[in-house]
Amino acid sequence: MHRPSILRVLASLVILGSTASMLAASPAESIDWVNPLIGTAKGKIGYGGTMPFVTPPFGMTDWTPQTRQNKISVVSYNYDDKTVSGFMGTHQPAIWMGDYGYVTLMPEIGDVKTTPEERKLPFNHAHEVSHPDFYSVVLDAGDGKQIFSEMTATERCGYMRFTFPADTAGRILIEASRPGHAGYVSVDEASHEITGYNPDRMDAHLGPAALKNFKGYFVVQFRQAFQKADTYGMDDAQAGHARGAYASFAPSKGKLTVEVRVGTSFISVDQARANLKEEIPEWNFEKVRLALRQTWNAKLDRIEVQGASDEARRTVYTAAYHALLYPRVFSEYGRYYSAFDDTIHNGESYTSYSIWDTFRAENSMLTLLAPERVDGMITALLQDYREGGWMPKWPNPGYTNIMIATHADSLVAEAFRKGFHGFDRELAWKAVYKDAMTPPDGDTTRRWADREPHTPYEARAGLTYYKELGYIPTDKTAEAASSTLEDSYDDWCVAQVAKALGKEKDYEFFLHRSLNYRNLYNPADGLMRGKTSDGKWASEDAGWTEGNAWVYTWAPLHDEAGILNLMGGASAYNAKLDQHFAGGHNVHNNEPSHHYGYLYDFSGEPWKTQAKVREIAAAEYAGQPVGLDGDDDCGQMSAWYLFTALGLYPVNPASGDYMIGSPLFSRMSLRLANGKRFTVIADNNSSANVYIQSATLNGKPLSNPVIRYEDIMAGSTLHFVMGPKPSHWAAEWRAKAIQ
Repeated sequence: MHRPSILRVLASLVILGSTASMLAASPAESIDWVNPLIGTAKGKIGYGGTMPFVTPPFGMTDWTPQTRQNKISVVSYNYDDKTVSGFMGTHQPAIWMGDYGYVTLMPEIGDVKTTPEERKLPFNHAHEVSHPDFYSVVLDAGDGKQIFSEMTATERCGYMRFTFPADTAGRILIEASRPGHAGYVSVDEASHEITGYNPDRMDAHLGPAALKNFKGYFVVQFRQAFQKADTYGMDDAQAGHARGAYASFAPSKGKLTVEVRVGTSFISVDQARANLKEEIPEWNFEKVRLALRQTWNAKLDRIEVQGASDEARRTVYTAAYHALLYPRVFSEYGRYYSAFDDTIHNGESYTSYSIWDTFRAENSMLTLLAPERVDGMITALLQDYREGGWMPKWPNPGYTNIMIATHADSLVAEAFRKGFHGFDRELAWKAVYKDAMTPPDGDTTRRWADREPHTPYEARAGLTYYKELGYIPTDKTAEAASSTLEDSYDDWCVAQVAKALGKEKDYEFFLHRSLNYRNLYNPADGLMRGKTSDGKWASEDAGWTEGNAWVYTWAPLHDEAGILNLMGGASAYNAKLDQHFAGGHNVHNNEPSHHYGYLYDFSGEPWKTQAKVREIAAAEYAGQPVGLDGDDDCGQMSAWYLFTALGLYPVNPASGDYMIGSPLFSRMSLRLANGKRFTVIADNNSSANVYIQSATLNGKPLSNPVIRYEDIMAGSTLHFVMGPKPSHWAAEWRAKAIQ
């Protein structure tokens, strides 16, 4: 029987300290500033949509305590819950998406309890510790008995350790599937192993493919020999029940510690076992945790902040943690399962791109914090195109048809603009050209409603009309007005790819077509408005996606100067923005509003941008469980904060331009992958001194509220002097129209 060492016991006593006391101490390393519980609670700021994952950056499988049964619109952990019903290897990337191929483990004493309601145990946040490399909690098993549960992880595997009371038999339950779902599990007592698979895809109804070969495979290995092991729910008579297995362990005179390692795969059980052998070759929990800790520090150490309160510093590093979770790795040592043709391929793959959200700032942040991943991420999108016919909007892990437009075009254009070359550039052109020119199947016979089940891939819904009329009519296609505006931006992105490849005629064509958004400007009210197929203005609320005319009027990211001209000049543009904010139309918890605070930069009133972005940051982010507006949308909410903390934001991410806001701290820097350091210094910075009085870039006066990607990558120093009143710094600068 394996027994914990005296060092382990001492470490456990430290871990049992309250989360609050640990956070109050002075963290020794960057990872210690991360609080994965931020965003998990419902409160003034958020609604509880993130999960406290133990996983490396971009990990294939995330490990989290389960306080409720997750599903579309419900995540597995909520800070307000009082019980834990499992410890889960999940692939659910966001609250509005479903999970797939998941596996759940739960420690028990007493009778076998297979349902979540039966097996749940109370816990207290005072005995809970959450870090990116480690999670632990004390579970109240009744009659004064407690089960101490710990987790750490690797890219595709989890490592758990459960400590049971003295003189008490322990049990580990493995749930392969939930009631009403298929699944399989098998016990091999000789090898101390339980294997199985879970074919559930909660979003299966949203895509065109059945994916008959899809399974989330797992291998669960125990360090100790079983006293008893068995399956449950596997016979036909119990088909409506959950399916799984359990392993029981004999009591010990001292506390019983059971160690468990779990390999996951989307290729096979054998591959899950191989992943375990590669990533956790020995039984050494502390070694695995230390490796994960070092992996996170290597990334988080690239951010340095001075002049921040402890809470603000915690917000910064937790935002970086969130921004480095997605897209997730989906390949397994040179092979991957494709959810686009339902077969296995050689190569590298990623999934969980929430592209409608993340193209705005998250992807741009990855080009700075994780540039070594960008070529692989673009290649993965191109493989999806090759295997399924299109680059996806929201792969989870296959087509889901969620949201509008084809903003993978923006990711490709941004990679071209920033000089990434490790992907097939001609294949990239074919993919973006198809997005721009080929309507989806049944384009004129479908409404393409949001989350419409069992449809062909949506691509640019209504493209047939867009090509004919210069806009998408609201009486023919759902979300038509929003799609027209966002398709115009994607046309601009396709034009940039064409230009980079020397395709001058295509460049001119798509650049001109990117002005189609102008067809929806209604001078009568100074806002964009949907149109019907006969050219008439639609009703005010027709044709929008998660918003209205106020939310979408400034959506064409590529031509704010053009919008300014449509409105009649800078004064009218600024007045309309003033109305937007005063009227409560800027809903920051949804992405279409994310760039709005920065728009005064384009129209000669940058001091309003400086005040507004500070206001939004203070209202929407904090270093507490309620400190994020719930749904982080795969890092986009967090990327907005990181850029805003630096004093920058990529309003048009594929342009390589970063508009200047108001830096949150006296000094913040990024250590870049090329060995250089980009530093932002803000003298006299405070919560009152939000206004830029003067600025220099590498010691030279900066008179425009914009810097370029090249300025960052060169390792520049951006130096501001801040003050309590607006100044006329950069007030003379105006954006130029695209033509």
